[in-house]
This record gives sequence, C-alpha cells and structure tokens, in this order.
Amino acid sequence: MQSDADALPPRVLTPAFYGCYDWHSAVHGHWLLARLSRMFPDADFAVEARAALARNITGENIAAELRYFNDEGRAAFERPYGLAWLLILASELQSEVLRPLETAVLNRFSAWLKKLPYPVRSGEHSNTAFALGLVLDSHRCDLFERRAREFYLKDRNAPIAYEPSGEDFLSPSLAEADVMRRVLPRNEFAGWFSRFLPDVSRLQPVVSPDPSDPKFSHLDGLNLSRAWMLRRIGGHEGLADLHAKAGLAAVTGEHYEGAHWLATFAVYLLTSR
Repeated sequence: MQSDADALPPRVLTPAFYGCYDWHSAVHGHWLLARLSRMFPDADFAVEARAALARNITGENIAAELRYFNDEGRAAFERPYGLAWLLILASELQSEVLRPLETAVLNRFSAWLKKLPYPVRSGEHSNTAFALGLVLDSHRCDLFERRAREFYLKDRNAPIAYEPSGEDFLSPSLAEADVMRRVLPRNEFAGWFSRFLPDVSRLQPVVSPDPSDPKFSHLDGLNLSRAWMLRRIGGHEGLADLHAKAGLAAVTGEHYEGAHWLATFAVYLLTSR
C-alpha cells in the first residue's frame, strides 16, 4: 500500500481477480472454471462458469488489474506463484481481452528469472521450480529452459528426509524433478533422476493435523501435487495413486481454508496430460 487511496476493497483494486482468500487463488479459480467448462461444455455448471468468466474478464477490469500490477512498489507482487497461474490461465483461455495483463506478467516473470541468482527451494508459494514448470507448459522459451538447467542440472541426492516441512503444499524435490523432465530428453532425465532421487519411495502420503487451519490445510494439497508430479515423472504409479487417493479425499469443501484452492489442485491432477 502506497497511501490511504490503496485502502479499498479488492473488487475495486483488482476487479477481475477478487473475492477469494488471495489474488492467486482467485486467478487459479478462474483457471478451474475455464478448464472444466472447456472439457465438459455440456455439463450443468458450464453455462454458469462461462458467464462468470465473461463477467470478470472484461477490458475494463483487466485494465484496472494492469494499473494495479504496474503501480509503484509492486515489483514482487505475487511472484512467482501467482504470476505462473496467470500465465496458465491465459494459455487456457486464449483471450485477447486478457492479453495486456498476460504480456506484462510474462515480461516481469522473465526479467525476474534472468536476475534470480539461486532457485528458491521452499515447499510453498515462493518455490522456483513449480512456477517455472507451469510457465514452461504455457509459454515455453529458451530462457526458461536454460534457467532450469542452470538451476538444477548439477543437483544430486535430494534431501527428501527433510520433507515435508510443516506447512508445505509442494515437494521441493519432486517439483525440481517435474521441471527437469520438461527440459531433458527422456534418457538424459532418467539418469539425472536416478542420481537426484535414488529412493523416491520415502515420500509417503501425509495427513493434515487441522484442515480448517489455512496453513495446515497445505498438507492436503501436498498429496495432490505429489501425485501429479509422480505420474508425470513416470515409473511410480503406485506411489502416485496413494497420494492421489489421500489428496482427493480431502477435497470436501467443508473448510474454506482448504476449499478455496484444493479443487484447483484436484482438477489439475485429474485433467492435465
């Protein structure tokens, strides 16, 4: 916030992506609507989903989002997690209306990645590998491939005994492997993975101690993200299925703290190729 003028409701400051726990959750909630309404155009929910997208993603609203995004003091706004989800949403929608914000976000993400001296290896929103993986899928380019190799190609013996941290919704080790399988040829990746994660079976499903807590609910999402990463890496289908079963069982909608984002992770797991 720069002044009292910023003390306004999110529906005014960011009128396309508001009404959720945070901006990035509103963004990937829109992705969820776009993905499902595209894949199931005749479903009962599809008409309402398309109407919600059309209502929120307008030229006027996106112009306001762009002003907020470019305002002084917001260079690190939603970086990198929210930026990556915005680019995934843009790829899903292919909307000219969203294009100005998409371009600004892509430029900022690229500029940040050029300057980033070391990858962030957390299990939460700041994780570099997770965001880089999403953006490789939506806006692949030489810069993103090169930075992935520079960050991770020499890594060996991931410290999976330290996983998970108490509030993780991502596995730092699997997120790194998931981005490397995007940039390495299959045979080269197999050799890299055997050196990096020689015993991936040590990663077993986890249980949240309190799904109503906004941070402890992250552990329910950890099962979901581990499941899709294991499936894409390949060769660990049984372990992936265990994580998927545990993660999907937690997508109940009972607690808003998890409900506002777990459905996105569940849909990503079940619909991503």
